[in-house]
Amino acid sequence: MTGSAHRLTGASRYRERVPLVAAAVCPHPPLLVPEVAGAAAAELDPLRAACDAALARLLAAEPEVILLVGSGPETRSFGTADYGSLRGYGLDRAVPLWRTDRAGADVLPLSLTVGAWLVGRTGTPLSRFAAAIADRAAPADCEDMGVQLVERAEARTALLVMGDGSACRGEKSPGYDDPRAQAYDESVGAALAAADAEALLGLDPVLSAELMVAGRAPWQVLAGAVRAAGGDWRGELHYAEAPYGVAYFVAGWETA
Repeated sequence: MTGSAHRLTGASRYRERVPLVAAAVCPHPPLLVPEVAGAAAAELDPLRAACDAALARLLAAEPEVILLVGSGPETRSFGTADYGSLRGYGLDRAVPLWRTDRAGADVLPLSLTVGAWLVGRTGTPLSRFAAAIADRAAPADCEDMGVQLVERAEARTALLVMGDGSACRGEKSPGYDDPRAQAYDESVGAALAAADAEALLGLDPVLSAELMVAGRAPWQVLAGAVRAAGGDWRGELHYAEAPYGVAYFVAGWETA
């Protein structure tokens, strides 16, 4: 779709020591997993293809580590052997974050479970880690988490940021119809296309909650991480649609 570059300031020592090389944004509806969607799986083929393409671009940046970020009931990090489950969506399947020895626990929230499934689809052997940000976390806390992720990184890192837009796009949407939803989603799409961290940090948490937005906090973590990394960033929006009344975005951010 659209793309542009955005200049961000940040501590140069982050950029020199451990570059944040790329980021991708994807949504996390369980229906992305074809076995969950069943006969309706083909309806999300374009979204699935956009996510696969975004992951391919992410890996093309040659990261050494993939860090997954998504929303959850609390802010916390996860072990490499932790996993999530799709049992609550009619599919008795465990989705590992990375290691498959089952030494971890079934603790990944939906956002990271779907993110782990997407990364697993690529077949990459790269190390992967995951962190959740609380759904209702304040923007400043989200930004701070992004800064800390960059500070603590020890290798070339790529971020996979999971989050849905508003769930109020039409009378059949989960949150029914809200006339504010389309303008909100359009502003998010524009920010993702322009790699505009400031715009993402400006998203109102109260309005976001009213519109049932699941991506606000993770997007603000992304903004904090990119601001800390500094440098020139270029964004591209690959997908922005609202099937089933929920806005889904797929985007890629790369160093310019």
